[in-house]
Amino acid sequence: MKSQVFETEFGGKKLTATFNDLALQANGSCIVSYGNTTVLATAVMGSTEREGLDYFPLTVDYEEKFYAAGAILGSKYVRREGRPTDEAILSGRAVDRTIRPLFDPRMRVEVQVVITVLSIGEDDPDVVSVIAASLALATSDIPWAGPVGSVRFGLDTEKKWIINPSYKERELGILDILVCGQNGLINMIETGAHQISEETILEALSKASTEITALEEFQKNIIEKIGKDKKVFSFQSLSPEAQELFVSEIAPKLENAVFTGVSGGKAVGELHETWNTLLKERLPDENRGIADLYFEEQVEATFDAGVLAGRRPDGRDFDTVREIYAQAGGVAPMLHGAGIFYRGETHIFAALTLGGPDDIQELEGMEIQSKKHFMLHYNFPPYSTGETGRMGGTNRRMIGHGALAEKALAPVIPPKEIFPYTTRIVSEVMSSNGSSSMGSVCGGTLALLDGGVPISAPVAGIAMGVVLENTKAENKNPNYKVLTDIQGPEDHYGDMDFKVAGTATGVTAMQMDVKVAGVPLYVFPEAFEKAKKARLHILEKIKKAIPEARAEISPLAPKILVTKIKKDQIGLVIGSGGKTVNQIRDLTGAEISIEEDGTVFVTGKNGSAEKALKLVETITREFHVGETFQGVVTRIAEFGAFVRLDEETGISGVKETEGLVHISEIAPFRIERVEEVLKEGEVVPVVIKEMEEEGRIRLSIKDVDPEFASRKGVQPFKGPLPERPENGPRKFVGDRNKHGGRGGFRHNGPRR
Repeated sequence: MKSQVFETEFGGKKLTATFNDLALQANGSCIVSYGNTTVLATAVMGSTEREGLDYFPLTVDYEEKFYAAGAILGSKYVRREGRPTDEAILSGRAVDRTIRPLFDPRMRVEVQVVITVLSIGEDDPDVVSVIAASLALATSDIPWAGPVGSVRFGLDTEKKWIINPSYKERELGILDILVCGQNGLINMIETGAHQISEETILEALSKASTEITALEEFQKNIIEKIGKDKKVFSFQSLSPEAQELFVSEIAPKLENAVFTGVSGGKAVGELHETWNTLLKERLPDENRGIADLYFEEQVEATFDAGVLAGRRPDGRDFDTVREIYAQAGGVAPMLHGAGIFYRGETHIFAALTLGGPDDIQELEGMEIQSKKHFMLHYNFPPYSTGETGRMGGTNRRMIGHGALAEKALAPVIPPKEIFPYTTRIVSEVMSSNGSSSMGSVCGGTLALLDGGVPISAPVAGIAMGVVLENTKAENKNPNYKVLTDIQGPEDHYGDMDFKVAGTATGVTAMQMDVKVAGVPLYVFPEAFEKAKKARLHILEKIKKAIPEARAEISPLAPKILVTKIKKDQIGLVIGSGGKTVNQIRDLTGAEISIEEDGTVFVTGKNGSAEKALKLVETITREFHVGETFQGVVTRIAEFGAFVRLDEETGISGVKETEGLVHISEIAPFRIERVEEVLKEGEVVPVVIKEMEEEGRIRLSIKDVDPEFASRKGVQPFKGPLPERPENGPRKFVGDRNKHGGRGGFRHNGPRR
């Protein structure tokens, strides 16, 4: 095997890039290792152009392999890797969003980048994957304007910065930000945060830019040594006749089509149809793909010039948020909570469902094996954009947008110790014209508040845009305009889609994509400032719709009751082979979940949770001297009466607890026969007088109710009591066979 290895220090660890002939047929490949995490990136370019395409056909695939985690995962019957997990899709999207802007959009040759995780340690493969993809592309003959760098920064609870934090450090931290870019520009951001200030995030971006620059220098040195010459494409231009036709018939109408003063891009679409019709009638042999690209370039140039001159397509000023409508509840009677949120023509319906602890989602992938008690799922049906299309299933975009909205809301969801429910929000995009993911955050907040979920603070989100002047030139300090609440055409033709979600206190999630090489750092302070202003405006609208979470959850939601038992009582509740807990479920209809620390969650409807909890408490009840009860007399003997202290459970294998009221403890005077005062089945007041080492319980009636016998007309007895020595050890004469082998008494410890 031919191999070349390059090393550098990165975040206090060694980063290794290995180039060999393992993936011999690929245009470019690289194995990058960081700690115990290793990924292989391959880049392959097709040999022929795809005719008729109006886009650059780039595919990024991120492959999780269970062997990378040293585990045989999957179901009992299928051990082969199946469809990619959400985490794999999100990691692949991070690579895609970083490298895509650096390709020439005129390319019509397929390019596929495949990331294969070979080994996974404490470092997330996504940072390593971006670097590996960058090196595979940059050293290949595929035309690409890299390299790029990638770094993750974390902030712990003591406000200490951590470069490339481990999974554990990220879990315990208050900020997790992934940043990619090149040449001092930022072109991809992914952030989850616990209400962090914008100033702190700006500091993270500055630190990330420094680390990225060092990574670029490392890669440039490698490219200089082993990089291949790039293949040169000659892109066909629109014919002079078609350009003249455009100038005479389309160009005069462009500005009015882009800057209509109303929301949406309908006029641009109609003008595009006019352009296609003209070509078909007058120049039928013209390449339609090139003609479409030319039209888009001219629209974008018109859009950029107008925005930089101070205009927006729908006539708003640059800081204005479109009209907001917020509604909590009032949608459908069976929902546990609902929210409707409008921002301009983006309309979201969010539905809340509350479940018990057993409804959690168990994640078992190469990267993550955990449990989720909060989920947000995002659906984007074709009718939301006025189109027809296939329904059902999910795509990468839906998973990515749902994950962003989930990340934005997760920090305010109460811990299960306070709110033990499994919480699921489904965001249905009913109409889309700009940032439905941030609309989903707002709709999700309304649904949570309507459902009575005690979130720590409401969350709202907004999408910001930017237009940079002359991005294709070597302009280090271009003029720019920041746009608040971008709508469809501004997202499509603008240079940045910058989504920021958070509370009134700080940011909880952030995501940025660009269509240019990157955005200068000096743009972000203004973008953050205006995003915060817009966010606070939306939060006020949400507050007017529902000031706080409803006092009670929906009566249609299951009720969850919580109790705590000792660890050595867990087996008692579960029973042999789960027999006891299954009987409780069958008797009550409730679900029971027991944590390793002895926390018991009982979930049910229509009183079933209360019944099940009572059974659990009965089974695990411990008795103490001085406790009083209303007990049931179960058997009368010559020397006293046996009294059951707890209720009958109806569960086989679980015995009720009994104690003995000696004849001398029935009344404060002598009684000739127990039957004069007590009878089987009678409810009597008792107090625990003594707990013997063997677990026997001695009870007394007279100590808790001295008048009990007198009220029944019983007079003091003058004769001798049943035989019991005044001094010396007590003798127990009960029927041991009838009373569980313990002479009528039951041990008061864990029941076996």
